Amino acid sequence: MAEVKKTALDGGVGARGGGGGWTRFVTARPRLTLLVALVLTALAVLAGGGVADRMGSGGWEDPAAESTYATEALERRFPGSQPNLLLLVNAGPEGVDAPAVAAEARKLAERLDAEPGVDGVGSYWSTGSPALRSEDGRQAVIAARIAGEEKDAAAVLDRIAPEYRGAHGPVEVSLGGGLAVRHEMQVIIQEDLLRAELIALPLTLVLLVMVFGSAVAALLPLGVGIVAILGTNAVLRGITEFTDVSVFAQNLTTALGLGLAIDYALFVVRRYREELAAGADTYTAVRTTLRTAGRTVLFSALTVAVSLAAMLVFPQYFLRSFAYAGIAVVLLAATAALTLLPAALVLLGDRVNALDLRRLLRRRRAGREGAGTGEGGDEGAGWARAASLVMRRAPVFAVLTTAGLVLLGLPFLGVKFGTADDRQLPVTASSRVVQDQLRDSFPGDPGGGITVVAEGEATPAQYASYRERIAALDGVARAEGPVTAAGGHAYFTVVPEGETVGAEAQRTVSELRAAPAPFDTSVTGQAAVLVDSKDALAERLPWAAGIVVLVTLLLVFLLTGSVLIPVQAVVLNALSLTAMFGAVVWVFQDGHLAGLLGFTATGDIETTLPVLMFCVAFGLSMDYGVFLLSRIKEEYDATGDHEHSVRFGLRHTGGLITAAAVILAVVMVAIGTSRVTNTKMLGLGVALAVLMDAMVVRSLLVPSVMKLTGRLTWWAPGPLRRFHDRFGISETDPYNHGSTPGVIEVSEELRETASSRSTG
Repeated sequence: MAEVKKTALDGGVGARGGGGGWTRFVTARPRLTLLVALVLTALAVLAGGGVADRMGSGGWEDPAAESTYATEALERRFPGSQPNLLLLVNAGPEGVDAPAVAAEARKLAERLDAEPGVDGVGSYWSTGSPALRSEDGRQAVIAARIAGEEKDAAAVLDRIAPEYRGAHGPVEVSLGGGLAVRHEMQVIIQEDLLRAELIALPLTLVLLVMVFGSAVAALLPLGVGIVAILGTNAVLRGITEFTDVSVFAQNLTTALGLGLAIDYALFVVRRYREELAAGADTYTAVRTTLRTAGRTVLFSALTVAVSLAAMLVFPQYFLRSFAYAGIAVVLLAATAALTLLPAALVLLGDRVNALDLRRLLRRRRAGREGAGTGEGGDEGAGWARAASLVMRRAPVFAVLTTAGLVLLGLPFLGVKFGTADDRQLPVTASSRVVQDQLRDSFPGDPGGGITVVAEGEATPAQYASYRERIAALDGVARAEGPVTAAGGHAYFTVVPEGETVGAEAQRTVSELRAAPAPFDTSVTGQAAVLVDSKDALAERLPWAAGIVVLVTLLLVFLLTGSVLIPVQAVVLNALSLTAMFGAVVWVFQDGHLAGLLGFTATGDIETTLPVLMFCVAFGLSMDYGVFLLSRIKEEYDATGDHEHSVRFGLRHTGGLITAAAVILAVVMVAIGTSRVTNTKMLGLGVALAVLMDAMVVRSLLVPSVMKLTGRLTWWAPGPLRRFHDRFGISETDPYNHGSTPGVIEVSEELRETASSRSTG
């Protein structure tokens, strides 16, 4: 057997069968441990209260981009040039030019201009701009900008919205614009998250009872998950004091908090019950569980955290927010699983099997019952048979599975990237209704277009010459301006042909930036923000992918001591994501199932979403991969039999991984019931990736590939082997060699196999 390495979970054998180190720390005073955890959780509830109100609903922009600079320059010099609040005034058949309508509209505009925090109010009635009047003459727009940070602007909107929305004499007023859209999106996300939790928690409890049988054991993972979620909310509340955090990150907090806590608790409780079934007392079972499954949980948490941490290399706070939330919830879930769970198991002892709801079923299975879990000799036998079948036909399964996954991912080759807008919202959302009317009934987008900021002294003739030059560019419908200010500052408005952020508009941004001018220019607008966001992602993506791949290779090598297995893990994890990315394009970009799922297809995918989904899904795939590889490695260390170890690993983790994946998928699908398209895409996409990884990659591709690589799977050159012997991680219990249930069962299986072979 390979030399066993010690970790922070190791320690000398202590009194009452417990261990030293971490084991003794968490089990010596279990009641005190749980009391401290209860107090800390209560403090987290207080600290994390109202965290959603401090979050933003934007974060897709690169703070260092040209478009960001231009936007800030406009806000300083021309506060009304980029309206984020639009009042859609509906005059009905009377028309917007009727005297009574015009008088009421001017009165509304004057009131709005006098509101604290509102700048640059303009309207159709003050400017006569055709872009602010609908083509049928029944509607017109009052445009304004609410200044300040996103949270402050939202507070102003909350204050003034009830005073302007609704009937005013002969007109009806609705509110739209970018600020109204983002604010309504934030409100809807919070409502949807609460609904998702109300859906996910009872369903998760039912599934856990089905997995464990015992209602007591089923409650333990939920407790760990709730602690992780509440703790992460407190962490995010603290982070909002220093930087912006996206409200979307709360969805990841709930999903990963429940999902990973359940994964880790399933793994720990399952191993603990195996030890009890083998005759160990409570303290010995907890000690062995922490030194085996506990190390795997710690290792798995590190791999998931690294995948999520890769998003920190991107400048957009939308992505960085998911890194903050993800790292916090992963580490808190692992800490709770390795602290609170062992303490609870010490107090429960054999009562962890209490309230066994499957007792009647097990009584019908003569000779199969095992310590309340059904973990007798036939437990996992179906997975062992399936693994044997796959390995007997390894080339067929490897080729067909790989080809199928690649085929499912082909739609992603046609991906088109865009930016999030009001169409993320349901069609009944009030700000979405306004934006739809502006899109369909007005000749231009009052809140859109491209803006060119000019800085530097210039003559009126130079300004006019530049306007003519940019108006002549392909893809430009018209160019207006300049609007000038003291100090050599001016801006031009460019209306692109086609959609505001379409391919034509993006090409126009590049041409505007390349156009010669007698002054310094910078370009902003939705299309410019999209171009800059795509450039920032393309620049940082190799770094993020490199971090994920290199750290994954290192961590899996520390777990297995193999050079080949880490490479297999990266490649197979990537394959497990193909179905998710293919579905994202086929469903959400191309609009298949849009009616069934209740969203509006825009013909593109928000630029940052694939990056986010990759980091989350890759980390979760590694989570399941670590569970499987750790049991395979443990058995290979004990027996040296490669094929048997693969079969053993699937036998003891196949059902566990599948159950964990189904439960996590339920949580993600609950998140996917959101009315906001991006949240729906994240939830349903990751749910699909998790199920494909557990049911296809771990069940079919891993055993077939490991069969094909044979004993070469475990090869490593001498220097790396010595490095692993010194620093590697093992799930084998160093104080219980050859006496764990797994090793006993292995010996019996090997004897049976050897006997059958000799008889043959």
